[in-house]
Amino acid sequence: MGEIDEAIERADEEAFTRNPPKTLKGRINFLLRQLKTTRAVAEELGVSRRSVERYRTGERKHPPQEIQRRIDAAVRSRWQPQVRRRRRKEAASTGGITVETRARFGYTAPIGTTDDGRFRRLTVHLPPAYAQQLFDAREAGAGDRQLRQIIADGFREIYFQDGGARALGLSDVSLNDIDYIDLDY
Repeated sequence: MGEIDEAIERADEEAFTRNPPKTLKGRINFLLRQLKTTRAVAEELGVSRRSVERYRTGERKHPPQEIQRRIDAAVRSRWQPQVRRRRRKEAASTGGITVETRARFGYTAPIGTTDDGRFRRLTVHLPPAYAQQLFDAREAGAGDRQLRQIIADGFREIYFQDGGARALGLSDVSLNDIDYIDLDY
């Protein structure tokens, strides 16, 4: 998972109306309800079917830390899908998306101006059209590079060109060397 995917997941988790199950047994039972079989849960977690059964019955209560992280990620990625869809739909139709980042922006500018990329800390609200593009691309399986480019295009239009009021000769903006990125919608 790329940095943009992780930022979207964190933004989704902020919308949860209830917390996911806390106990190992509760998490495994939740995954069993979602995936239907112990085999599917075992494949998702990278453990044996017998291990899943032990976790489910409470026979084994403390899996290794790596397995615990996988269980947590699997539960969180499936938790409250309707809440996630509703928030994304709202962001893509009316709300837009706020991107806070510290990253190196590279760009192509006209001759005689600087095109030297440098680290910038920006918080920019992108319109709903960019949120829709971002979510559609993610659903289609786009890679991190493509998701970064959608955000960079939004920054070019909204921040660097100020909606068409300045820097009209600025063309290719790229988002490189992300120090951190956080999304809110």
